Amino acid sequence: MKAPVFDYHRARDVQDALAALADGKGDAKPMAGGCSLGPMLNLRLARPTRVVDLRHAPDLRRVEETGDRLVIGALWTHAEIEDGALPDVTNGFLPSVAHGIAYRAVRNRGTIGGSVAHADPAADWISTLLTLDARLLIHAPDGERQASIDTFMLGGYSTELGDDELLTGIVVPKLSARGRWAYHKICRKTGEFAKAIGAVLHDPERGLTRVVCGAIERTPIQLEETSAALGRAGPQAAAAVLGDEIDRRLADHDAVFRQMHLAAVDRALAELGSK
Repeated sequence: MKAPVFDYHRARDVQDALAALADGKGDAKPMAGGCSLGPMLNLRLARPTRVVDLRHAPDLRRVEETGDRLVIGALWTHAEIEDGALPDVTNGFLPSVAHGIAYRAVRNRGTIGGSVAHADPAADWISTLLTLDARLLIHAPDGERQASIDTFMLGGYSTELGDDELLTGIVVPKLSARGRWAYHKICRKTGEFAKAIGAVLHDPERGLTRVVCGAIERTPIQLEETSAALGRAGPQAAAAVLGDEIDRRLADHDAVFRQMHLAAVDRALAELGSK
């Protein structure tokens, strides 16, 4: 199918994009890589009257490194993160996750900000950034604010972004040299969206220990009891309490769904223990 008729606006910068979105009166869509919006337009699942192209806005490709964090502009592609075009402050976590996203053709085009704003629960960046306790930078006509993943994502394909707001960047905490991570996802075949995601991070110097269960048809969840056990006594102790917490937190799903997510998180814990 062909996309419906729409006005096209090529944004010069963030302020120009915000103005174009506001002029659209709630019926405009921003486009980053277009990997999701493009097919939705062609299938007529999305029918905006205006598409605001962000790809030529240089302030959406900023990189700012400070003592304890890295700010990544929303338009950096998965492939650029995979290839090390950005400083790696996560001990290989971000490049490794980027390498496992879809196929190289998709990674060449898709962007980290576009993926997060699209809010597909099975997408890799949603679970990864929650595990890293990253913050999101959101620009509105009246200024900039920050949000966390668990409050930003309201559900599948639903976020707190207003019609006149843009996700412009991600603030990633730097890990210490002792920071370890593991990430495991279950897919039917390589390149597909995950059926289950397990992500684990333990950085005692930063006081950051998180175990996350993702691809659950809504916002990924941090497993607090499992995270606490990991921080106290290591991966084996965390694995011992994991099953009960998965059963409780995913009680609204069937046994097969719970077992698949239990396996993803358990494998991530086992990988962490082997590092």
